Amino acid sequence: MYKLYCRLYQFMFRLLALFVDWRKPERLEGFPALAELLRENGVETVLVVTGAGLVRRGAHTELVKALGDKNVKFALYDKTVPNPAVENIEEAFATYKSEKCSAIIALGGGSSIDCAKGAGARAARPGKTIPQMRGQLKVGKTPPLLIAVPTTAGSGSEATLSASVTDGSTREKYAVIDPVLIPRYVLLEPELTASLPPPMTAGTGMDALCHAVEAYIGRSNTRQTKKDALKATELIFGNLYKAYSDGSDLTARKNMQEAAFLAGTAFTRAYVGNIHAAAHTLGGKYGTAHGTANAVIMPYVLEAYGGRVHAALSELAIAAGIAGRDGSKKENAKKFIAAIREMNGKMGLPEKIAGLKEADIPALAELALKEANPLYPVPVIFGKAEMEKVYRDILEV
Repeated sequence: MYKLYCRLYQFMFRLLALFVDWRKPERLEGFPALAELLRENGVETVLVVTGAGLVRRGAHTELVKALGDKNVKFALYDKTVPNPAVENIEEAFATYKSEKCSAIIALGGGSSIDCAKGAGARAARPGKTIPQMRGQLKVGKTPPLLIAVPTTAGSGSEATLSASVTDGSTREKYAVIDPVLIPRYVLLEPELTASLPPPMTAGTGMDALCHAVEAYIGRSNTRQTKKDALKATELIFGNLYKAYSDGSDLTARKNMQEAAFLAGTAFTRAYVGNIHAAAHTLGGKYGTAHGTANAVIMPYVLEAYGGRVHAALSELAIAAGIAGRDGSKKENAKKFIAAIREMNGKMGLPEKIAGLKEADIPALAELALKEANPLYPVPVIFGKAEMEKVYRDILEV
């Protein structure tokens, strides 16, 4: 009965989705165009949400210069951390208010973009806390103008309707989900990702692959999300290892940014699944890097789905160039899962999750199931036993 309830819930969301404005962010070409846009919109002061490491590397230099050339002032919030907490969002929002900002620029990876989205949600709904906006469609009002400038190629947050947040007291990770959180504009600058260390290139790239895969194999696909997910998969298999091996390869970097964006547009409409649900709890509990968690978990969950995903994984394998159309769906699916493991290994990503404790598994599984069910339109709805097995599969012994 519970699985039937989940499927009915997902069906209702698919109907509701027909009436949602699934817009894609508009593309900007260069920082001068970004600054000009702010000027045209009457923005006198903009909040820049980023991380301290990016500021140390000077990633914001061109942005600051462009803003200065257009006489746009900025307030800097550079305390974003991986798996941003509610406290980060509140600090960013406090800066937004105190500096009388009227727009927000997110400069960074998924953490900075999610923090900026959270600050925007608070600006739109100053009477509601982030925990009160947890879940679906609880923001409801348009936030200030939000521009995303990703410095990684993975999270896809620059194209999505959700912000992942960690509760600092409970270490629980959850999402605020609302179409109003989709950034209005995005600026993709491959040069910003050139200095990304190889381990981060690997993790964020596999995060993008996980977005494409879960969107494609899920049950809320559209013709466009399938097209975007297939193209993202093709680009990732063709460019991720190149970007990992040679960070200065701007063609590979550009293609990875495009892949992350396409995967983001796919999963923001088609949702993610059990891989992400399991990974989010690891990020909340242990601070595990999100992309790394997805990379480790992905093969095990895909294997657990069995024959339900053979056809879809076969199509992804063909798009990735690792299988032919003459192969059986089952064999192609096996090749695809094997290719994921191979790519993880080539880039030094772990096979198991360090620090995961057997005693924590029941609670982790419960949190993951709370996220996944009934919302995520997964190929196979997991119960407690299936989710606990995923964690035991990735447990170091």
